Amino acid sequence: MPEITYREALRQAMRYQLRNDERVFLMGEDIGAYGGSYAVTKGFMDEFGERRVKDTPIAESVVVGAGIGAAMAGLRPMVELMTINFSLLAIDQIVNNASKLHYMSNGQIRVPLVIRMAGGAGSQLGAQHSHSLEGWYAHVPGLKVVVPATPYDAKGLLTTAFEDENPVIFIEHTALYASKGEVPEEIYRLPFGRAEVMRPGADLTLIGYSGSVHQARRAAQQLAAQDIDAEVLNLRTLRPLDVDGIIASVRKTHRAIVIEDDWKFGGFGGEIVALIQELAFDDLDAPVLRCSGADVPMPYAGALEQAALPQEAGIVALALRLCEGEAA
Repeated sequence: MPEITYREALRQAMRYQLRNDERVFLMGEDIGAYGGSYAVTKGFMDEFGERRVKDTPIAESVVVGAGIGAAMAGLRPMVELMTINFSLLAIDQIVNNASKLHYMSNGQIRVPLVIRMAGGAGSQLGAQHSHSLEGWYAHVPGLKVVVPATPYDAKGLLTTAFEDENPVIFIEHTALYASKGEVPEEIYRLPFGRAEVMRPGADLTLIGYSGSVHQARRAAQQLAAQDIDAEVLNLRTLRPLDVDGIIASVRKTHRAIVIEDDWKFGGFGGEIVALIQELAFDDLDAPVLRCSGADVPMPYAGALEQAALPQEAGIVALALRLCEGEAA
């Protein structure tokens, strides 16, 4: 398989949809003439025209609202919001309209809308542009929340998202766009709600999603040098969440650490910990631990930003505590 970037994997999925489904169109700020803030839609306006690739004003609530209306009318729009913090300006449209219309209409209305946005930190974008708010949207019934970690994830999950009959929040980590991985040239689909065991192990489970998956993999490599065999679980989607996959892994390893960029207090990692405690308590040999971002606004300075994010050294330290029976 060829090795391509995360960005190119997304482009391949979108190009396939634009070529094969006349109902599909893209809209968002600077996605057309400029080619997108992260160059994901570069050249699309020239290739598909302004009817299919629409530049919009800086008005997130209006853009998402227009996407909802178009989806209700039978089209299959993809709305791109530049970063996840800008989605706060459209949160009423997302939470009170997109997520609820199918339920409140007794299934008569469908909203096949993909909302793409960039999230996460590590790119020195400052406190107002470095959010990890995926847990907010995963809290809402009626929304699916997708968090690809690799180029392979990105292409397969975005293809599935375009074909879903109801709204999908598709969150891309800003630090991953240039990352590379093997991706099939042909189109393929990855199911929602099914995690990937990226590295099998026997001694403990490292659970991550999006950017934290790569931290978990690097930490697992360091732990292997200390004779600790860590399993790495890439969640891929937060809603639906692969609860069975999480529990199966923990029942095998008897220990778990949940890793996420988000703030620890009220973070999505706490939901995963609660599920493990509820469903696999008797299988645990130690408490479930979390390695999360610091509870501070994200610093701009590079060294401080890294200090506010979970790091491999912290994961390794927690793993050693778990495996040595010293976790408190």
